Amino acid sequence: MKRLATKLSARESQNVASLTLQHYDEHAESFRDGTHGHDVSQNIVALLKHIEGNPPASILDLGCGPGRDLRTFAELGHAPVGLEGSARFVAMARAEGWEVWEQNFIALDLPDKRFDGIFANASLFHVPSQELPRVLLELHATLKPRGVLFSSNPHGHNEEGWYHGRYCVYHDLEAWRRFMREAGFLELARYYRPAGLPRDRQPWLATVWRG
Repeated sequence: MKRLATKLSARESQNVASLTLQHYDEHAESFRDGTHGHDVSQNIVALLKHIEGNPPASILDLGCGPGRDLRTFAELGHAPVGLEGSARFVAMARAEGWEVWEQNFIALDLPDKRFDGIFANASLFHVPSQELPRVLLELHATLKPRGVLFSSNPHGHNEEGWYHGRYCVYHDLEAWRRFMREAGFLELARYYRPAGLPRDRQPWLATVWRG
């Protein structure tokens, strides 16, 4: 994988979304089973601690997959809504009783000022870098004033392209900060994951932002 030198056409951007979602559809059961026990409580706490006001908070779980974290937010007394592009994941989450909007990240249709928080756990790194500024502006607009966005992405040196059937972008910290700040977000916190490991064994960059 390497940084793309050419600009994606609108059709190519949609192809990125459709092929990446096709990969998740084809591996939905194994993904659900393999991630069911993942502990992302550190990330959930990082989002919720910065949301102002009393529960229940309205939370958009961006790229909710089969719905694991929707359950956690609900059990903590909040009002989560999932957003997911994989039809198989949408069906799985809805079968558990969760509200899920079936949308892909390249073609979002979000209400203005709807959410107190956005939980983008291992999802936004699938957005091509040329599309990311627009997507982040749309996420900013769907947050209530002073709402909070959490994001966790695998970090790297701004490599971009196809990896094992999925389109991925591995931002470094400064590139990610630039995208977020240009969309109007203010950085609140950052850390690397998994917690407790040496830095060279922490592939995930987690950041928290106020809209």
